Amino acid sequence: MIRHTFSLLNGIGEKLERTIWKRKILTWDDFCQITEIEGISPERKRLYDDQLTQASMELSVGNTEYFARIMKRREHWRLFDVFKAGAVCLDIETNGFQPDHGGYVTVVGLYDGYEWRSLIRGENLTAESLNRALQGYKCLVTFYGAAFDVPFLLRSFPGVRFDIPHFDLCFAARKLEINGGLKKLETLFGIERDDVVKGLNGYDAVKLWDQVKKGSVEARELLLTYNKEDTMNLLKLADILYQRLKNATGIEEFIACGCA
Repeated sequence: MIRHTFSLLNGIGEKLERTIWKRKILTWDDFCQITEIEGISPERKRLYDDQLTQASMELSVGNTEYFARIMKRREHWRLFDVFKAGAVCLDIETNGFQPDHGGYVTVVGLYDGYEWRSLIRGENLTAESLNRALQGYKCLVTFYGAAFDVPFLLRSFPGVRFDIPHFDLCFAARKLEINGGLKKLETLFGIERDDVVKGLNGYDAVKLWDQVKKGSVEARELLLTYNKEDTMNLLKLADILYQRLKNATGIEEFIACGCA
């Protein structure tokens, strides 16, 4: 999807992007090979050509930080297909309070499609361990993480870096006019979770942590299973929402009609 994307250029939104596609200009190469484009001045066309050439080079070397800087966050989903192999899903649990009112992170779950791992308060959760865990990934996937998980972690662990594209599935769903929390969307799309944590929610995770502090091994295992299901299901949901977002742009229709 990203090589069809012109909305990364200043002054081009989704409406103008579709107009460009209608003119059979579907890729960055198509754009740069055409001398003139109606509605775009020669000076701006040269600037856009340079920007797309730079973007193509950065994409070829996998420089995701470049795209995180130049693209609006709501458009980061367009990078998911090319960086899926380097994506990491993240979900946190907390003690139920905000950082400035005694709140802290209890568990950080991470899943990359191959392995789920957890960072746990009092065991292995530090700014350094979190940065190490995130190192090397190309894309961050969360559910409402742009509004909750990431800001909470940044306030709790100074020095933690989130400088890669961020595919927030909550806002992706809202863009598609699909409302509700993660569990509602899982049910909607037939995504299953472990029976032992079915029906549990964030408040239950807070109560489980209280039991963990009292030494309950069973509560610790249940809390980690709950977080694991939340985190691993993000990747399944990301696949679904990415394809729906791509379909909603109309690009596949332009390609299918023989414009490419």
